[in-house]
Amino acid sequence: MKTVVTAKAPAAIGPYSQGKVHGSLLFVSGQIPVDPATGNIAGSTIELQAEQSCKNVGAVLKAAETDYDRVIKTTCFLADMKDFSVFNEIYEKYFISKPARSCVAVKELPKNCLCEVEVIAAVDGE
Repeated sequence: MKTVVTAKAPAAIGPYSQGKVHGSLLFVSGQIPVDPATGNIAGSTIELQAEQSCKNVGAVLKAAETDYDRVIKTTCFLADMKDFSVFNEIYEKYFISKPARSCVAVKELPKNCLCEVEVIAAVDGE
């Protein structure tokens, strides 16, 4: 297995990696809307936070030499399902290949953010 690390996405805030490649698959840990330059949550709206979470996913994808078009599955977590339609508007700008997806509301997310996105993507095999 190969560990994926990039300074262009937030550093792990616990005992985990930003991503792991095994064979031809990349598993990206849930990306919350932390701006890697400041370490702060990017804004207070679902629009700003969804945008940053998707950008963070993209940074890990790029570090693993893959991209949004090769994402197979996403799992999205929302602090409030009322944000679902607005979240979708941002999400669809990035995941235009329409990967398989689960989207659920959870009681609370790290740093009290509004969303988190994790993905599984194809990469060139070893």
